[in-house]
Amino acid sequence: MNLKPLSDRVILKVKEKEETTKSGIVLPDSAKEKPQEAVVIAVGSGEIVDGKKVPLDVSVGDRVIYSKYSGMEIKLDGEEYLIVKQNDILAIITE
Repeated sequence: MNLKPLSDRVILKVKEKEETTKSGIVLPDSAKEKPQEAVVIAVGSGEIVDGKKVPLDVSVGDRVIYSKYSGMEIKLDGEEYLIVKQNDILAIITE
């Protein structure tokens, strides 16, 4: 991937949603809910606050939860990604 996000932007690879229910019913695309879990693929250099650069709280490889209708979907080299601002990321999943 040749994308470098700017400022406080983060590039996410969205986790694919299950296409079949536990009871075996196959869901059509129109019935699927948009997933909210993703993996951080790339991060920007940070945002500028009061003239000082503030680094981002997430890093490459973090699993995150993001706002449901946030960001911009893009397709590059046959893969789909989501570009969001850092404040659209709600939490980092830790184990």
